[in-house]
Amino acid sequence: MTRRPSGGGRQRLFAQQQELAVVDLVRADNAIRLHQLRQKILADRQVFNNINHVSITTIRRILGKHSITMKQLYRVPFERNSDRVKGLRAEYVWRILAMDGAAQPHEFIFIDEAGFDLSKTRRRGRNAMEQACGNIQVTAIHGWFRHARGYFPRCLAGEDIACDVDEVLWPDPNRRRDP
Repeated sequence: MTRRPSGGGRQRLFAQQQELAVVDLVRADNAIRLHQLRQKILADRQVFNNINHVSITTIRRILGKHSITMKQLYRVPFERNSDRVKGLRAEYVWRILAMDGAAQPHEFIFIDEAGFDLSKTRRRGRNAMEQACGNIQVTAIHGWFRHARGYFPRCLAGEDIACDVDEVLWPDPNRRRDP
């Protein structure tokens, strides 16, 4: 006895290639909103030629099917480890060290951009689901403090600087340079 194929109900709106194209649109711009994604789908007549109307719920369902969920946006400039930025970083450290060694007293004044409101920027986006984070142990925090003290020498050496979200807390013992 074989199972009878489903005959009722609504047919699939998106083909498998079209679903993957939607996922690629999100991976290209993870801060895209569902309304903007719907506009891009309806505007692209090459890939989505059979789609004349699509609901936001359908788009969300497709993204959930492909394990794309809402996450905290990762706003780090891609040029942070370019040669130009490394040079500027090393120059800044040398200037600070020279001012610390100067005989005359000095003060550091950091100017804040008061007109820039961080609460108005988009803070959440979509990204693929990965492994969940576990509890952060006290030893990991001590490792982070020990690691953060080596920031200036790495700037002077022109090494790549990584942020806390992609930094290795426990690097290879052969590369570790604890002060």
